[in-house]
Amino acid sequence: MDGEWVRGQWDKYASRYDRAMRPVERLQFGGGREWVCTQATGDVLEVAVGTGLNLPHYPADVTLTGVDLSPRMLELARKRAAELQREITLVEGDAQALPFPDASFDTVVCTLGLCGFPDDRAAIAEMHRMLRPGGKLLLLDHIGSHHRLILLGQRLLEKLSLRQLGDYQTRRPLPLVQAAGFVVERTERLKAGTVERVAARKPA
Repeated sequence: MDGEWVRGQWDKYASRYDRAMRPVERLQFGGGREWVCTQATGDVLEVAVGTGLNLPHYPADVTLTGVDLSPRMLELARKRAAELQREITLVEGDAQALPFPDASFDTVVCTLGLCGFPDDRAAIAEMHRMLRPGGKLLLLDHIGSHHRLILLGQRLLEKLSLRQLGDYQTRRPLPLVQAAGFVVERTERLKAGTVERVAARKPA
């Protein structure tokens, strides 16, 4: 599973993404985007910005940059930003090799994105590189449940989602965040252990 294949799959799926996410957002991730985005401060980088579903939830005083692998997703994010009259710099790029200098941002946000990167460890290392000392990392993602029967169902679903979009159902970013050198300040694990919110900080 390489980046070009992933880009092509998300380009094809982009026009259906918002519609497909509506019931999932209500049932599984309700309040998650708000939880993440309202904690963002300063110069903010959103990795895997997608169609810009987070845009309404950021504080008015932050400066936003969004990066995504899919040009088609970025087109939709640009349209949403214009409708919301929200300024954001949108850049095409790979989360595993972000196109910005070291220590460029005060906050890095990633919602429902780490499940889709071929190398999630490399993506988290890049997020660490992006942050200034003392900067915040804010994450929301679906993860492998600690309940065995649910986890079994997730593994079966993963066989399909990997073929369609390169999307993992059973990853858990938290140990990788800790291994990358972040100090975890707050975590919440919800929905029978299938959803996790993480707030961490790069040491000053």
